[in-house]
Amino acid sequence: MITTYLKNNNLEKAESLFYAMSGSNIVAESAMISGYIHAGRLRDARKVFDEMRERNVYSWTSMVSGYFRSSNADEARRLFDQMPVKNDVSWTTVIVGYARNGLIDQAREVFDAMPEKNVIAWTAIIKSYIECDHLNEAEKLFKKMPQKNLYTWNIMIAGLMQDARRVDEATHLFNSVPQKNEVSWTTMVTGLARNGMTERARDYFDQMPNKDIAAYNAMITGYIDQGLVMEAKELFNSMPERNLVTWNAMLDGLGRSGPTGEALELLNTMLYLGFVPNETTLTSALTSCRGLPEVMQVHAMVIPRGFDQDVSLTNALIAKYSHSGDLQSARVAFEDLKARDVVSWTSMILAYSNHGCGLHALQAFARMLRAGENPDRITFVGILSACSHAGLVRKGRMLFDSMKIAYGLEPTAEHYSCLVDILGRAGKVDEAIKVVSQMPWSQRDEAVLGALLGACRLHGDGDDRVVNYIGESLIEMEPSMAGSYVLLGNVYAASGKWDELARVRKKMKERNVKKVPGFSQIEVKCENSVFYAGDQAHPDMEEIYRMLRERLVPVMCHRG
Repeated sequence: MITTYLKNNNLEKAESLFYAMSGSNIVAESAMISGYIHAGRLRDARKVFDEMRERNVYSWTSMVSGYFRSSNADEARRLFDQMPVKNDVSWTTVIVGYARNGLIDQAREVFDAMPEKNVIAWTAIIKSYIECDHLNEAEKLFKKMPQKNLYTWNIMIAGLMQDARRVDEATHLFNSVPQKNEVSWTTMVTGLARNGMTERARDYFDQMPNKDIAAYNAMITGYIDQGLVMEAKELFNSMPERNLVTWNAMLDGLGRSGPTGEALELLNTMLYLGFVPNETTLTSALTSCRGLPEVMQVHAMVIPRGFDQDVSLTNALIAKYSHSGDLQSARVAFEDLKARDVVSWTSMILAYSNHGCGLHALQAFARMLRAGENPDRITFVGILSACSHAGLVRKGRMLFDSMKIAYGLEPTAEHYSCLVDILGRAGKVDEAIKVVSQMPWSQRDEAVLGALLGACRLHGDGDDRVVNYIGESLIEMEPSMAGSYVLLGNVYAASGKWDELARVRKKMKERNVKKVPGFSQIEVKCENSVFYAGDQAHPDMEEIYRMLRERLVPVMCHRG
């Protein structure tokens, strides 16, 4: 009865029955040891083991396995050496235990010491070498192996497929397999697809005698990773049956590269057919959302299913609400999350920063530190940007310096760009120029120079030669980007240097660089409206301009 309870994952009832027993029973004691170990209760397992009047190989092996699981390899080996009798399972348990703890040399030592090596032991050490990225050693043992089973062939093929340079070796090995099964074929399809060889993967897929769901999923995932959504969709529609992995893979593809709204349509179809979404499903669906109503639709599926405490999903919600302009909903999702990671805090800091709420971003950063979470490089991008929006020069400089001193993080071009922007907005152009001149050359990219040039334009400061050098360097970095030319041209216009402005425009024309018109976008009643500068094409143009003249222009004039 104890064994039955344990098979049904009911440890509590098994435990009650076990301690209600009179006398000792080696079968029940061994079963309880195994049950405790699977539940992560190693101390309770050891208590039962120590109190046993007699022990069998199963109870010894269970304890050895338990110590390896808890990363106590020394105690596991000590128990193994004390075993009065060992069987093949005991030896294999030690080999696998050492390998999973990254101790592949000790695993090999035990394998070599085995009195008689069976197929399971050979396969275990080969698989261990593969998992530890020792492909050459795995291959040597595979060739020495006196008798191979199909499982060994398959894991060796899969191992070789992990290295893109050894795909041909894996293909040769596959062709040498005496008798292949669905796993063999699926291993080939998966390996080729993951290495970006979708055409070869499809050739093997088409040759498969019996295609299982795993093979379809591998092929669909391969297409999606290559951005071939239409091919993935065609294969998806041809499948005789699908599982949750299939739906998630297709949702992920449509979310990343599919037409607007198609991922959510697929999600609704999935729900209609009775499939139950998981956290991955809804995260993929969120990726596809193009506006606030769609984000809210997915969020409405999150809460009743109890996924509102899933960290990755909630992080995606925070980011999507922020991108959709709903800072309040992003904050609510963040505050409702009990266990936050660095991505959660960073997402909220970025949300505040992107919406111009610099002080709120700094407060969130302070809370993050009090919670014991260390910031990463992306966190500092958000908090430095917040300092720029809030005009906190001293605070921004201090935080920038703390990156390396307090957290051991080397500033990247993004961080230097933020610092230059902080100084530039505050009119400290000379300091900004000094930062750029002293920063590592490898980090001096177009974002940094653009921020510096923007500061010169904003305040009309800077030596003409410096401005020219910055502007020309920026244009050479991005010769096809109109923004660099426009920014430099605006600097010249602001200082009345019309000849220089004409020269920049001439260079744009010679290089056939077109200025992309600026636009704004707003969502009203689930429909997106896009407005370009001087737009005359919108169907409600007359009404919009009348409202601007009557309501907005007088307010702007009044406020100067």
